[in-house]
Amino acid sequence: MSEATVTIGLPLRAQDEVECRRCDVHCEKVVHPGACLARSCPFVYAYEAWGRTYMGCLQKVFDVEIDVALLEEAESERGGFGAVRARRAPLPMCEVEVISCYGNREDELGCRNPEFHELPRERTSFRIFARVTDAS
Repeated sequence: MSEATVTIGLPLRAQDEVECRRCDVHCEKVVHPGACLARSCPFVYAYEAWGRTYMGCLQKVFDVEIDVALLEEAESERGGFGAVRARRAPLPMCEVEVISCYGNREDELGCRNPEFHELPRERTSFRIFARVTDAS
């Protein structure tokens, strides 16, 4: 039996991915559902069940349904509600953040996929990478 070689190539639009596993540091994109309500996102839906109101995302950027009363209560506190894992590419109006796990595993080469950390293409942004060396 022969071993198969697995080659992982970089995607064409790394910014649109929701997770990166190209090195030992695992990164994921998360969205803040509290911002969806604060920004009056047109893709938020709500329904009532069991005497409570629940909200979710029509575009399935995140796939959980959250109790609105608990979300609003948490948002009024210092730490806020927090983030949930993005299941598909976030929309331009989403409040997005990249979180990394196992940061201690980073090696001297660093991130293998720096485009993953960029904001969606509809947002204007730029990143500057500079390395200063002593010319003596």
